[in-house]
Amino acid sequence: MTDATICPQCRSEHAYQDGALWVCPECGHEWSGDAVVAAEDETSIRDANGNVLADGDSVIVIKDLKVKGSSSVVKGGTKVRNIRLQEASDGHNIACKIDGIGQLNLKSEFVRKA
Repeated sequence: MTDATICPQCRSEHAYQDGALWVCPECGHEWSGDAVVAAEDETSIRDANGNVLADGDSVIVIKDLKVKGSSSVVKGGTKVRNIRLQEASDGHNIACKIDGIGQLNLKSEFVRKA
């Protein structure tokens, strides 16, 4: 397969052409086959909007999240400072400390860069 047929966002090989654009059925991303996509490290962690996250960034939680094993809830709009990125097989790739709750691991798909 050529690089134009692989989704640059989720790396799916099931992309199809719709007019002048390529469409990924798995993540819904659309891109131009003529555009040159900057190849970034595949191990980079991205937020819900596709921005690359780094250690020490501040992020904002985009929806209410239940804390497993507790009756606490992390409210949408909560700002989390000084995150640490980690490789996790369960998808919880952000380690952070939230005021009033404590140490917590979050999935990057539920935050956006502040």
